[in-house]
Amino acid sequence: MVRDYRPSDLDRILKIWLQANIQAHDFIDRSYWEENSGLVRQLLPQARVFVWEQGGEIQGFAGIVEENIEGIFVSEQYRSKGIGAALLREAKRRFPRLTLQVYQKNRRAFLFYQREGFTVAEEKTDPATGEMEYQMLWEKG
Repeated sequence: MVRDYRPSDLDRILKIWLQANIQAHDFIDRSYWEENSGLVRQLLPQARVFVWEQGGEIQGFAGIVEENIEGIFVSEQYRSKGIGAALLREAKRRFPRLTLQVYQKNRRAFLFYQREGFTVAEEKTDPATGEMEYQMLWEKG
């Protein structure tokens, strides 16, 4: 079930964040994600975060700043079970307009967002990694 973030969730969420980024972005050196985990620890509580929890275990989460999805992350053993889609449905319920960035090389995520009604608004280079990414948009209605 989806619920709002609690401060006690932070360590588990960061573990999921790091694992998911390293796995989904094997074209970026894992040290990039490891070096940024401290910054994410500081910024995450400032975002609108909600988690998918089942049986007392956080299995995934979504983080949104203003209307931008900073990420939807699901623990490896729970992927492809509808958790990411459920988190995205909750985001769509809470926000009338959503944007996000997804790396072009992350085909799985790109196709997921496209299937969920997002369209490509812009292609650009992520200055932090040098990788090409899509800016995607979804609007209610």
